[in-house]
Amino acid sequence: MKTRITVLIVVLLFFISGCNLSDNEYQRYNSSFLDTFDTMVQVIAYTPSEDEFNQYADLIHSRLQNLHKLYDIYNTYEGLNNIKTINDNAGVKPVEVEQEIIELILFAKDWSEHSNGAVNIALGPVLRIWHDYREEAHYDPGKAELPPLETLKTAAEFTNLNLLEVDPEEMTVYLPASEMSLDVGAVAKGFALEIVAREAADAGMSSGLISAGGNIRAVGNPEDSERDRWQIGVQDPDASIVGGTDRLLDVILLSNGSVDTSGDYQRYYKINDEIIHHLIDPQTLMPASHYRSVTVVATDSGVSDFMSTSLFLIPYEESLAMAESHEELEALWVMSDGEVRTTPGMEQMLQSYGASPEHNEGLE
Repeated sequence: MKTRITVLIVVLLFFISGCNLSDNEYQRYNSSFLDTFDTMVQVIAYTPSEDEFNQYADLIHSRLQNLHKLYDIYNTYEGLNNIKTINDNAGVKPVEVEQEIIELILFAKDWSEHSNGAVNIALGPVLRIWHDYREEAHYDPGKAELPPLETLKTAAEFTNLNLLEVDPEEMTVYLPASEMSLDVGAVAKGFALEIVAREAADAGMSSGLISAGGNIRAVGNPEDSERDRWQIGVQDPDASIVGGTDRLLDVILLSNGSVDTSGDYQRYYKINDEIIHHLIDPQTLMPASHYRSVTVVATDSGVSDFMSTSLFLIPYEESLAMAESHEELEALWVMSDGEVRTTPGMEQMLQSYGASPEHNEGLE
């Protein structure tokens, strides 16, 4: 969703070597691409043949390319109305859009209510300012600075999500003020992964994994005769910032669900060695500073994506209460001092608490 490609591997995938056993009709295949959602997308699946795998991989790739264009806020595409088209017509006219955009926006509005407004897709005017300052800092680190608070406050006057008009019957979306804009970065990738995972499953993929940076969606379980759950590593935030690639805090055992991580190390710039990350608190209009990262496991990738950001943006007691109020998700927090805290259900999925690939408990 940005013009510059960023490859983010927040959770690492584990695969046992020698798992393609001769008595197993399924073999493991994988492919990857870099042309959707500005991150590396990896597709892994166990299938009886490479031809069948390629059918699923091509379906996932093509569909993600389409959804990337629909949810793009920076680029226009000939003959296609997308989120940028809606923003460009703010205060001008309603824009007729595809069903996938209507569904994404209604989903985000609904979950904004569930999260007490912690994530607001109408925060575009504020996030655009932060984006521009971050881009300038990357271009010329010597000029890195914070946006003026008064400028952010002026932009925040045009972020009322309740003013967004969505007409599912006419298939239109309208922003009534020219200063308004949408930013769906906190939910679009996860929502898209959920769409493609379900479509791939409907097409016959029964054992697969789609990884897009810090977003992972598993379909079924690994068909490798040795494990009944996928093993997904949780990255150490310090290792990410200092350039390490192998340091893990823990390993999540997952069946047919999703894992999403939001962290202060994913997209940032520095001012005098201070990390200025991209997760902006709509209340303070500044980067949230409660945690290093938050990881959410849920059955739905749109939910895990949206809620990992939501839980990151609010203080711990409120964040914990919010996580525990939603039975469909579990959470893990890495606190500012490195301490790891979890919901009780998350403990059952963690290797450090005794979960193993052969033992199937937790979120189903």
